[in-house]
Amino acid sequence: MDVTGVKGPYTPSDLVAWARSQLEIARSILDNPGGGLLSATQAIGQVKAALQEHDEERFGEVVETLDRAEDRGLRREFDAARKLLGEAISKLG
Repeated sequence: MDVTGVKGPYTPSDLVAWARSQLEIARSILDNPGGGLLSATQAIGQVKAALQEHDEERFGEVVETLDRAEDRGLRREFDAARKLLGEAISKLG
């Protein structure tokens, strides 16, 4: 199965690396003025969708953590959101 992203297709072998990279970026720009929150939540949503599409059972816990991180970010609880993003990255392995 291929997950097609902005920069091309991602096979299962590099899906996790791509997801980790996207979440690291999201974590670093979450509270940046001028669209950081929008870009970060967009990246989180794309990662969630890709993980669910690839293997919902395997990545279910990660997706739940990302749901909570996204919610915290939207509530402008940036430290909590960053912590949850870090947990999700760790769970990806």
